[in-house]
Amino acid sequence: MTSTAENIRVSAIEQAGPRTLAVTWSDGRTDQFDVVKLRRSCPCASCIDEWTREQRLKPDDVPETIRPLRIESVGAYALKIHFSDGHSTGIYTFQMLRGLNL
Repeated sequence: MTSTAENIRVSAIEQAGPRTLAVTWSDGRTDQFDVVKLRRSCPCASCIDEWTREQRLKPDDVPETIRPLRIESVGAYALKIHFSDGHSTGIYTFQMLRGLNL
């Protein structure tokens, strides 16, 4: 079976370092994300204007000490990350995560 974006799933998530979150995908690929950059990339309507796609979140408003507190599955297509700054409305689709270069 060939892997496509539609059938890729998360196999494992782990804290790979103080600021690094590692996601292993069902196709064997592992991506590492800087959690501060991940928070700054939040796609929710509070962080990105829904109409213009301009970033509302100022990067300096995200502390360098931010950490994920909890990560939940959203169906079979995304992750919801609860961050230590109280933010938890972003839905990070698998497609988005695999396309991020953090």
